[in-house]
Amino acid sequence: MIERRVQRPLRPLLTLSVALSLWPALALADGVGVNNDNIFPSNRYTVPDFGNATLRRVNLPKPDCATRPSDCADIDVINTLDGFSTQPRITVPFDGDIDPGTATSDNIYLVNLGDVLTLRGFGDKVGINQVVWDPASKTLAFESDELLQERSRYLLVVTNGVRDANGKKLKAANLLGGAHGRDLRDALPMARGGGRNVVAASLFTTQSTTGDLLKIQRRLKATAPGPVDFMLGNGGTVRTVFPVSGVAYIQFNRQTGTAPTFTPGFLPTPALQVFPGAVGQIAYGRYTSPEYQNAAKVIPTVPTLTGVPQPQGSRDLVFQLFMPATPRPAGGYPVAIFGHGFTDSMYGAPWTVASTLASQGIATLSINVVGHGGGEQGTLLVQPTAGAPVQLPAGGRGIDQDGNGAIDSTEGVNAAAPQAIVSSRDGLRQTVIDLMQLVRQVQGGIDVDGDGTRDLDPARIYYAGQSFGGIYGTIFLGVERDVRAGVPNVPGGSISEIARISPSFRILTGLALATRVPTLLNLPPTAQLPIPLNFNENIPLRNLPPVVNNVPGAMAIAELLDRNEWVQQAGNPVSYASLIRQSPPWGHAAKPIILQFAQGDVTVPNPTTTAIVRAGGFKDRVTRFRNDLAYAAIDGTPKNPHTFLTNIAAVPLVAQLAVGAQLQIATFFATDGTTVIDPDGGGPLFEVPIQGELPEGVNFIP
Repeated sequence: MIERRVQRPLRPLLTLSVALSLWPALALADGVGVNNDNIFPSNRYTVPDFGNATLRRVNLPKPDCATRPSDCADIDVINTLDGFSTQPRITVPFDGDIDPGTATSDNIYLVNLGDVLTLRGFGDKVGINQVVWDPASKTLAFESDELLQERSRYLLVVTNGVRDANGKKLKAANLLGGAHGRDLRDALPMARGGGRNVVAASLFTTQSTTGDLLKIQRRLKATAPGPVDFMLGNGGTVRTVFPVSGVAYIQFNRQTGTAPTFTPGFLPTPALQVFPGAVGQIAYGRYTSPEYQNAAKVIPTVPTLTGVPQPQGSRDLVFQLFMPATPRPAGGYPVAIFGHGFTDSMYGAPWTVASTLASQGIATLSINVVGHGGGEQGTLLVQPTAGAPVQLPAGGRGIDQDGNGAIDSTEGVNAAAPQAIVSSRDGLRQTVIDLMQLVRQVQGGIDVDGDGTRDLDPARIYYAGQSFGGIYGTIFLGVERDVRAGVPNVPGGSISEIARISPSFRILTGLALATRVPTLLNLPPTAQLPIPLNFNENIPLRNLPPVVNNVPGAMAIAELLDRNEWVQQAGNPVSYASLIRQSPPWGHAAKPIILQFAQGDVTVPNPTTTAIVRAGGFKDRVTRFRNDLAYAAIDGTPKNPHTFLTNIAAVPLVAQLAVGAQLQIATFFATDGTTVIDPDGGGPLFEVPIQGELPEGVNFIP
C-alpha cells in the first residue's frame, strides 16, 4: 500500500500560487464536511522549541484535573515530547455520516515532507490501515499503514473520494486560516495525488525516537571501561569461576520480600549437557554500568537537538558467563550475549541455550534486565562436588516499587506514578545501555581465569534474545555499533500492542484501565476475566474491513492506548528495526540478522512481530516455526509456541525442534552471520525464510 515518489522542493512563490489556485475549486464541493480544526495529530498542538530536533514541543491542553487526574498526569509526560507518534492513531471528525468503506489509502493518505533538518524521505506517500468509524461522535479513526519516519513533517490528506452516507462528495473545509493554515498552504501542492480533490488536511511533526540511545552509545564508546571483578565469592575472597564437571548444584536464593525474605530454587545444571561436555566453565563477574534512570525509573528528558542525556549515577551489575570446553582460540572465544524474557532472569533461558552455543565454540554472556532477578540481596550458593560451598551475589535488580513488602518478578522495570504512562520504555532503554557497557567490557578485555590473557574475542560479539530479550535486543542491535550479527527470537512491538492483543497480558491492560480516574473499563466481568478488568477497545487488526464502532467507551480506550504507544515509542523495538540493516546510523555497518518467530504465538502475538519485520525490512531474514503443523503432528507440542527455542525439557521430538532452532543461531554466529541453516533440514516445520504473506492475524490454536 506504500507508494513512493521523489519531488524537488517547490519554490515558495510557486507553492503559494498553486495552493491558492486550487482552493476555489475545492470550496465548491457539496456534502458532509470535515471539522478540520479538530483533526489529530496536528501541529496546532505544539509550540516552537529550537532545542529540539523537530524544532517543536507538544503542548496538549489539559482537561479538568480535579475530575480527570489520570489524563492530566499523562499529558504532563506527553508535553515533554518533541513531536507526535511515529505510529499515530489519526482521528478525523465530520459533521455528518460518511461511508466508511470509502476510507481507503486512495482517498486518505499521508505525504512525508522530509526530516525537519535534512529533508530525508521527502515525497514518500503512506496509506492508512485499521480503520474505525464511530457514528456516535462522527469520527473516523485509523493508523498509518507503516511506521512513520522520526522527526519528520507529514501532511495528512483527506480527499473527496471519501463519500458521505448518501454517496455524495465531501465539501471542503477552510484550510488556509491561521498560522496552521499558512503551513498547510505551503504543503498543499504535495497533496494532489491520484487526481482527486483535497477537502481536509493536517500537518504534524513526528517525534524523535532513537537519538537519545545513539548519543549514549557514542558517549560509552568514548569512555574507557572499568575493570571486571571475578572475586565475588564468600565476601570477595573466592574467584567465582567454576568447572562444570566440579559443580554438584547451584542454589538460587531469590529475594522476594523486603523483610528480607527469600525463595530458594536450583539452577538447571542438567541443561548444560544438551551437548555433553560442551560447556567447560561457569563464571560470575561484576562490572559497573552508568545509571541513566532516576528513582522513578524514568530517564529524564533533555532537548533532542542540543541536549545529551546525563547519568544519574552508576550501578554494579553481575553477569553470568558460560565458557566452551574447547581450547581457547588465539583471539579469545566468540561470545553471544543472550537476553532473557519478561518475568525470567539470567538464571532461566540463557542456561537452555548455552550448551548448543558452546558446541560451536561460542561463549554465552548474560545479565538481569532492569526489575528482574529478584531483590539485590539474593544470592547463589555454588556447591562443588568436593570442597566448601561458595556464596556470591545473584545480581537481582527487582525493587519493592509499590511498597507492599514483596518484590515481584518484574517489579521495577516500569516507571512509577505519576509518570506511569512511560511504562517499561526506560527500563528497556536502561537495559540496552547496560548491554552496550557490557560490550565495552568485552572490548576492554575479560580475563576469566586470571592468567593475564583475554578470554573473549572483542571482534566477535553477537546477540540473541528471547521474547523480552528479543524486544530490547532489537533496540540493542539497532544502536550498538560493535555487535556483528543478531537473532531476536519471538520479539514484538509495541509493548502496549502486545498487552492489548495477548491473552497472557490483556489482564494487565484491564488493570491499568481499572485504576485510572475516571476508570475506562467498559464491560462487565466474564468467565475468562471474572474480576472486573474486562474491556473492549474495538480496534481491528491490520488489513481488515473498517469497523463500525457500537461499543460505548471503546473510543476513549483506543485514545489512551494510542497515547501509551506514543510516549513509549523510544522504547519500542519497531522504532529501531530499520537501523539494523536498512538505514544504519552514521559510522555503523548493516548487520546480518535472523528473526525467529512462531505461528500462533499467544504471548507475543504475530501482528506485533510483523510490525518489527515490516519496519526493518526483515521478511527475507525471517524463520517461522509452524507450530500449527507441529501441534497436529507431534503429541506433546504445546498450543502456545512462545518458548519453542528453550523448550528442551519437553517430549523428545519437541526438544529436538528447540535444539534445531538453537543450532540455527549457533551456526549463524559461528560463521559470522553468513550461514542460515534450516532447523529441521528442509522439513515442513520451519520456513527459512518465511513463505507467503506475513501473518497479520493472531492464528491462535483453539
